[in-house]
Amino acid sequence: MAGILVYALHYEGAFNKNSLGAVAEAARLAGQLGTEAHAIVVGEGVPEDLAAQLGGYGAAKVFTVEAPEGLAQPVVDAMAKVMTDHGHDYALFGGGLLGFEIGAGLAARLGAGVTMEVTNVRVEDGRLVAERPILGDSAISESRYKGRGIIIGRLNAFEVPASTGATAPVESVAVELSPWSTKARLVKRGEQRGADVDIESADVLVAGGRGLGKAEGFEMLQELADAFGGNSAVAATRAVVDAGWYPYAAQIGQTGKTVAPKLYLAAGISGAIQHKVGMQASENIVAINKDANAPIFEFADLGIVGDLNKIVPKLIEAVKARKGG
Repeated sequence: MAGILVYALHYEGAFNKNSLGAVAEAARLAGQLGTEAHAIVVGEGVPEDLAAQLGGYGAAKVFTVEAPEGLAQPVVDAMAKVMTDHGHDYALFGGGLLGFEIGAGLAARLGAGVTMEVTNVRVEDGRLVAERPILGDSAISESRYKGRGIIIGRLNAFEVPASTGATAPVESVAVELSPWSTKARLVKRGEQRGADVDIESADVLVAGGRGLGKAEGFEMLQELADAFGGNSAVAATRAVVDAGWYPYAAQIGQTGKTVAPKLYLAAGISGAIQHKVGMQASENIVAINKDANAPIFEFADLGIVGDLNKIVPKLIEAVKARKGG
């Protein structure tokens, strides 16, 4: 058994957080299977020392492939060759739209089983079992694989440990790209978020819902996020995004992003199951809502019943005073 291959997405000399989590998760699972976790890095002119850094997260070997990065089809070609040549039984992805596209294409190419939005993976009888929430996260579905398995995690599903500082051996692999893989060209890479903050990796998120009453209410939430300082950001529910109050890139929930900050402060959010799906992994959840029966209080660590327009300004003052500003 050759083990698990992980796709490691990189940009501007750094690896994607979810990719690092996937490498660490693959290393944990490979240890239980008695095999190894390998990683593959696709790009143009990938520095060997950058690829080797994945050893600090548990990769026993890293394959590099010279091909366009950020496009799905070249990565499918690369992963299919490496998995075929080295006999990997599983491919693991950290999540995200690109991971979904690559994973689906790879499953079709190899005739493998595929599971998306996975939140947990375990070893059972010498094989991997992937767990995926279904029915609005009210139940868990388990996937077992007769042959190869493609496992695509939900964003932030896999914890990112601190690097051990170890390096992995790097092997360059020549891949002949399929004719259709070179038809697309990446014109621009990036995402408009409305603010230069990555909400998926923020330590503190201040999220607003319909209880804000109007779009201008987000100015108050931004002030609170600024008061916290550091890696803090503002997020929103689908309802306010649909209303045009805040950019879609900041939407959290079943049709938005999944986050797991150290502190999630929900202002005027009822806590519908679709929103809960995207933020329930937060370490600490504080909810402010004037409705004492709001569903969010059922899973919040701290609930404040009252008028957010009176409470949030007080919080801003308290946080600023605490931080000496």
